[in-house]
Amino acid sequence: MGTVDAVETVDGVNAVETVDVAVLRALANPVRLGIVRRLAVESDICACDFTDEFSVSQPTISAHLKVLREAGLVRTRREGTTICYSLVPETLAGLVADLQRLTAPQPAPSS
Repeated sequence: MGTVDAVETVDGVNAVETVDVAVLRALANPVRLGIVRRLAVESDICACDFTDEFSVSQPTISAHLKVLREAGLVRTRREGTTICYSLVPETLAGLVADLQRLTAPQPAPSS
């Protein structure tokens, strides 16, 4: 997963220590964001269950799920020949923490 160090520091402390660019990039696509939203309310969903909801082909859904899996947003579980997907809440919690650091008040630079 690619991370970018914050370039701006205040009194030698990074406002955001690291931001996971792969997670942000994965969530930037409307279909992938929709998949994450669906998994937030219902876990262990088969890839085939997403095709009707998003009006895209099975291979396209599989490609989107691969991006989400590589970004650490979803995990898989095999059930016979079916692969079920669910969210990785720790990844989302890390993103929330990063975003909260961005909005935290920063001390004014000393003159």
